[in-house]
Amino acid sequence: MWTKLLICIAPQVALLTIYDMCKAIDRGMVITDVKLLQKRRGKSGSWVVGE
Repeated sequence: MWTKLLICIAPQVALLTIYDMCKAIDRGMVITDVKLLQKRRGKSGSWVVGE
């Protein structure tokens, strides 16, 4: 369970770090389109967006 949680949170933390570094240039920037594109394993099996 923790692995799935970390997989979901890690990209968001990375993007917030990038935002923090760039906010001096543009405070109005927006981070969009963060989404799951592929999932492997688990009870429900594998999943790929668009299939």
